[in-house]
Amino acid sequence: MSTIELRSPTDRSVVTPTAALGVFRRPVAATGWKSWVFTVDHKKLGIMYGGVALFFFLVGGVEALFIRLQLAAPDNTVLSAGLYNEMFTMHATTMVFLFVMPMAAAFANYFLPLQVGARDVAFPRINALGFWLFLFGGIFLNSSWFLGGAPDGGWFMYSPNSSALFSPSHGVDFWVLGLQITGIASLIGAINLIVTVINMRAPGMTLMRMPVFAWMQLVVQFLLLFAIPVITVALFLLSFQRNFGAAFFDVEQGADPLLWQHLFWIFGHPEVYILILPSFGIISEVIPTFARKPLFGYKFVVFSGAAIGFVGWGVWAHHMFASGLGPVSVAVFSVSTMLIAIPTGVKICNWTLTLWGGKLWFTTAMNFAIGVIVLFTIGGLSGVTHAAAPADTQQTDTYHIVAHFHYVIVGGAVMGLFAGFYFWWPKMFGKMLSEKLGKWNFWLMFIGVNLTFAPMHILGMQGQPRRMVVWPEKLTGDGPFDLGFWNQVATWGSFTIATGVLLFVINVFVTARKPEKAPIDPWDARTLEWMTASPPKEHNFDSIPTVHALDEFFHRKYEEVEGPGGVTLVQVKTAEQVHAELEAGADSHIHLPSPSYWPIVLALGLPIIAYGVIFDRTLSIVGALIVLLGSFGWVLEPSVADASDYDPDPNDGDLHDHDLNDSDSTKELASGG
Repeated sequence: MSTIELRSPTDRSVVTPTAALGVFRRPVAATGWKSWVFTVDHKKLGIMYGGVALFFFLVGGVEALFIRLQLAAPDNTVLSAGLYNEMFTMHATTMVFLFVMPMAAAFANYFLPLQVGARDVAFPRINALGFWLFLFGGIFLNSSWFLGGAPDGGWFMYSPNSSALFSPSHGVDFWVLGLQITGIASLIGAINLIVTVINMRAPGMTLMRMPVFAWMQLVVQFLLLFAIPVITVALFLLSFQRNFGAAFFDVEQGADPLLWQHLFWIFGHPEVYILILPSFGIISEVIPTFARKPLFGYKFVVFSGAAIGFVGWGVWAHHMFASGLGPVSVAVFSVSTMLIAIPTGVKICNWTLTLWGGKLWFTTAMNFAIGVIVLFTIGGLSGVTHAAAPADTQQTDTYHIVAHFHYVIVGGAVMGLFAGFYFWWPKMFGKMLSEKLGKWNFWLMFIGVNLTFAPMHILGMQGQPRRMVVWPEKLTGDGPFDLGFWNQVATWGSFTIATGVLLFVINVFVTARKPEKAPIDPWDARTLEWMTASPPKEHNFDSIPTVHALDEFFHRKYEEVEGPGGVTLVQVKTAEQVHAELEAGADSHIHLPSPSYWPIVLALGLPIIAYGVIFDRTLSIVGALIVLLGSFGWVLEPSVADASDYDPDPNDGDLHDHDLNDSDSTKELASGG
């Protein structure tokens, strides 16, 4: 085991006897851009996840605007048929796999350790590997636009449309291999967060004292753990069929294309809850905070979330009612689809009853949270109608389905993420987003969602098919039967949403230029992440808090006092006083993992392998060698701590010196994932 020596209290360099390992030395005292690129800090990685996901959100939004421009008028020629297919395929793929999922991962990476009272995730370097795989996978997928054409078979990539016969370009290959790369990121991230929650909770934090956000993220990680392998198998089969002559879905060679549909939707319907449950967790934190009362029926909210995750595995075939499954299968999946509405309804009732009688504070975050309840309820009600197989069979290939899932995903998942932006921004960056711009942001998005997707219910009932590049002028008419009018309304709505998103981007830049700092606890919040500095220190907590109750931070600030009028809450401490108590009892030994560049090297090898599969097998060999280099570098990286892990002044209340002669401490330094 290598020993570590500090040269002097002010010299932050590290002396290591392992210099002979040369390239395998750990990066030392990373500062500036290196402190981000080489970081294994869960908070920085969360911000990086969020920044990249927001970029892809803007890309997916531009793709959506092109789709709506094409459909704004009959027989339009804004996009060719081929480009339109690529545009709606990449729009859906980007929004699902490159925005909502990684943005939920951003919040999970940043706040899950804070909420459970941990200093980091269980495996910090694996956490870094997950981010770089996501980034490189997203770049690889979008590079298809410049290398022969983007995927054009829809985000579901049904066979035989995904075969080389009907999609001869390399677009589908980019889609298959890109999702495999990002899927690895999701899978290792899920394992990391599950271990973090199970093994690294603060003393006293039982599972039933965890915040609802932490619970919903835990359910999501288990869904990912079991769903990602299913889609990975399907992607491998499709990749081998397209590139190596296999015939898993080829009818001419005796295969069954419905195999792809089963594999895809066994993943695809749990995926819906992977997208929505993080937002359910966010608004379950936002609503009690701004209603000034505890969440009504905490246990019901927790167990209903777990029930959604469990029952979600038994409803996939309602996406296949038009495929001829047979009456028994259709009946079973119709019933299961009706059943899953129950735990979702429980959550909506609990949120509503939390609002009932509360002292409501209508911040931007609260507005977005209430907007989620309204819009997701609309989407849920239109979704329940698809449990009736005859109705679903009629509606399945129409814009009625497009309306339903956009109300659920945009009105539910995306609006919930925006609630999280405004709620946690002061904690992440130490500054308050403008409430004035935030209110405009909310109302434009809320109105825009309804303007865009409510007309699609009508268009669907009038028979407008999904994935149709043009609609003929002869279908225009008068009143509610006028496809032209409702398509134009939907297009206006899409640009209204875009304007709201633009205001959010402006808000971010305006806030970044503000000199004012946010207080530690601007919302009088309830959970542990608000018990530390804003933004949190690298080690999160000066001393790990001991948890005595649900909403521990709130109970440290307030006590129940019986008086003539009954029980009332009396503030006994401010947030600053609670924070000062943690600083006063700061731990004497705080161990943090050192930065590393090997996760980047390892992650970089996978897209190079993928390019080789598509263009030249020699590239795949180069990529495999890079993966091996990254793996060996990771393993052989010396167990020395970066000098930035040490505090030159142990009395300044920041990170404290390590006992460098303690072998157990040295071992813990080496266990950074």
